[in-house]
Amino acid sequence: METFGPHQGSGRDGIVVPPPAQGDGRLADNIVHFARVLRKAGLKPGPGAVIDAIEAIDAIGIGSRNEFHAALSAIFVKRHEDQPVFDEAFSIFWRSRDLVGKMIALMSPVAAIGERQKPKAGGARVSDALFADKSCEPKPRDEPDVEIDARLTVSGQEVFRRLDFGQMTAAELKEARRAIERLAMPLDLVQTRRYRLSPRGRIIDPRATMRQSLRTGGDLMLPKFRERRQQPPPLVILADISGSMSQYTRIFLHFLHVLTERRRRVHTFLFGTRLTNVTRQLRHRDPDEAIAQCNEAVADWSGGTRIGETLKLFNRHWGRRVLGQGAVVLLITDGLERGEVELLARETDRLHRSCRRLVWLNPLLRFAGFEARARGVRAMLPHVDELRSVHNLEALSDLVHCLSGAPDRDCDPRRYLGSQRSEP
Repeated sequence: METFGPHQGSGRDGIVVPPPAQGDGRLADNIVHFARVLRKAGLKPGPGAVIDAIEAIDAIGIGSRNEFHAALSAIFVKRHEDQPVFDEAFSIFWRSRDLVGKMIALMSPVAAIGERQKPKAGGARVSDALFADKSCEPKPRDEPDVEIDARLTVSGQEVFRRLDFGQMTAAELKEARRAIERLAMPLDLVQTRRYRLSPRGRIIDPRATMRQSLRTGGDLMLPKFRERRQQPPPLVILADISGSMSQYTRIFLHFLHVLTERRRRVHTFLFGTRLTNVTRQLRHRDPDEAIAQCNEAVADWSGGTRIGETLKLFNRHWGRRVLGQGAVVLLITDGLERGEVELLARETDRLHRSCRRLVWLNPLLRFAGFEARARGVRAMLPHVDELRSVHNLEALSDLVHCLSGAPDRDCDPRRYLGSQRSEP
């Protein structure tokens, strides 16, 4: 029988903890504290669930770690997407006493070196839930406080919105993800061929009118009106995950996850040297688990790029499936193509003619002196509707605002063509 580390907690949150059946242990208090950690990590265990967990453990006893995990999981996990967070919290909170021995074995010079363990989904949130109180303790400072007059200066929030994603620290990237979750999603609506009843419509609905007259036996016939339905068009994202885009890929995936969660008919494809459909992976409600599944699905992460071949594959196998009903395409890439430029121009033109609107998001526009000298960039520019930057929070906010309205004239890609000399 395995034993678990002593995590003691008080009986707060209005929970009346029943005394353990045997011994003077702190198992009931530990379960209460574990439920509080789950609540901070995003799960919603109520007081009733905590009491049920204590009674369940009292009934089955502590036979093994797997049985203990299964009992708590059956009570605390109410949604499938919460399972990875619960597993990570359980492994950290109810850790084995042999943890010190395992650490000594790893530090031994004769220990075998294994593969680097990938970060688990929900691990960051569980660590924040467990150690937030310790990390928030103020550190002693010996230096005197300095007062700074911030009048007539740019606010910190405005500076943060203009900060490049590639220059952000881990804490700033975490705050940027929170800001992306607060973004208002696009409200672009297009008319469909179907109709719906509307008191303000101008077209008479014969079927609804006749149905309404049957209620009075045909003695009274009041006209019913209808209008065309409006719904957001499909949104298709083609995101480059090659090595030159690696510093922006993670934050882009968080933005795409928010889009997929709040909007219907969003299709996401990642490409480097091959094309991968990750729409199903990004539909997972937990962002950490969604990105972890994307990492497992993509085999060519941070490698080379073949934009022309990828667009050809997309146009041939996916164009008719996802580009109907006035779809809007977001193409996220730097345009640095090493393949055939003629193929890239031809497939970009085909993609442009297949959708209602093609928006190219290029992080290279973060440079003030950007010029379209690369052959791949010049081949794509004549076939896109807009060329926008996407390297910071302000650019993402402008993109959301642009998708909700008409195209922005300031983002006309043809102004970069001019008479620039192309480079090989």
